[in-house]
Amino acid sequence: MFLWIIKRDLLLAVRRRSDVLTTLFFFVIVVSLFPLSVGPEMNMLRTMAPGVVWVAALLASMLSLGRMFSNDYLDGTLEQVLLSPQSLSLLVLGKALAHWLVTGVPLVLMAPILGIQYDLPAEALSVLTVSLLLGTPVLSLIGAIGAALTLGLRGGGVLVSLLVLPLYIPVLIFGSGAVEANMAGLGYDAHFSLLGAFLLVSLVFSPWATAASLRVSME
Repeated sequence: MFLWIIKRDLLLAVRRRSDVLTTLFFFVIVVSLFPLSVGPEMNMLRTMAPGVVWVAALLASMLSLGRMFSNDYLDGTLEQVLLSPQSLSLLVLGKALAHWLVTGVPLVLMAPILGIQYDLPAEALSVLTVSLLLGTPVLSLIGAIGAALTLGLRGGGVLVSLLVLPLYIPVLIFGSGAVEANMAGLGYDAHFSLLGAFLLVSLVFSPWATAASLRVSME
């Protein structure tokens, strides 16, 4: 069932390519506009690059949070999933993983290319990619909790932002901080360790919290 959930969501994403491309184009446009607005000062661009890329990735991942459960809620699939004997936490983990594969992985792959606009060295681009690879799954797992809590509510997209943004801040700080530490010649292993710890904690607690939120929203 876990693999079926992932395969189903990926198939639906392929059929609704506009949703995937919207997230990716938003990320590309936001990251690309900053070099045009601040001018060609390379030192300034290198300084602001980690924060800009991470904020853009965070906002882009939030664009599709509202669709994580809403389509299944509207067509009755979610109700059938709740009634099935399968572990709801495991099914939620599958949907979060599918969300990351559809929205997070394209951002990770595109980030090094966009980082060239900011004159980032090759090592900094590698650190940026690894930090996004560790951090974007956390965004999907935490976002699943907010999407479940606001399921079926009017204006749920705004409520999701208010709920998950404070929880995203530690990931944003340590994700961008790893790149800044590398550019300053300092060690960035601690930042990666903390991002890995956030990922492990999210993997343990997020499916359980999301499953409980879905049951509350469906009652």
